[in-house]
Amino acid sequence: MDYLLIYLLLGCFSGFVAGLFGIGGGMVIVPILIFSFKAQHIHPSIITHLAIGTSLACIIVTSLSAVWAQHKRGAVLWPVVKKMAFGLFAGSIVGAQIAHLIPARQLEIIIGLFALLTAAQMFSGWKGKLGHVPLPQSTGLSVAGSGIGAASAIFGIGGGTFTVPYLTLHGVAMTQAIASASACGLPIALGGAVGFMWTGWHDINLPKEAWGFVHLPAFIGISITSLFLAKLGVKMAHQLPAATLKKLFAGLLVVVGVHFIVG
Repeated sequence: MDYLLIYLLLGCFSGFVAGLFGIGGGMVIVPILIFSFKAQHIHPSIITHLAIGTSLACIIVTSLSAVWAQHKRGAVLWPVVKKMAFGLFAGSIVGAQIAHLIPARQLEIIIGLFALLTAAQMFSGWKGKLGHVPLPQSTGLSVAGSGIGAASAIFGIGGGTFTVPYLTLHGVAMTQAIASASACGLPIALGGAVGFMWTGWHDINLPKEAWGFVHLPAFIGISITSLFLAKLGVKMAHQLPAATLKKLFAGLLVVVGVHFIVG
């Protein structure tokens, strides 16, 4: 519990950044939790998995707030979300099992590469080219959801990085794609958190305050403050030069990505 203040501050930062830049807090939470867990001398073999599982648990809480806000604006395409939901949930559980099979060092490299790709997307501003290909029917959406869920669970994110381009490439308007991606983040986070708790439950290297690969003090601290600061981030996004700030944050992701890859 000595690190509770760090988790509260991390919740402030991740919530604010998520609201300001329109990205999932997982890309902030996972790297900082890894650094924090290393400072606490948690066993190296589980640090990365513990950070990812905890991030997904935190996204459950932040997703509820985001989904409600988007729903009040009428921007969520609920028929699409419902058709993707089971695939997202099941895929994220499978993704947790896959991540468990990847050694911590290799998993850090994978996350580092993903951070660099995310930074490249933020630098370029690419959000998926609007197209005229209609969205698939129920089976196609469920299959797409399973792939998005699995990949998102491996990285410890809510999936917006994958869901938004997928929807816009099928002609969904950007505002509706972002809102629907927020709703899709909930089944991803639920399935992923359950999956990481399950796979890590009997790991002999777990700290006593962890439930599987979910670190309870970190989950509680981050969740409490991120809910409030996300709203401030959204407000500030309309008052500050967001394009410049996104590039600065992308630069931070480059540093994180390179650090993870080089080790």
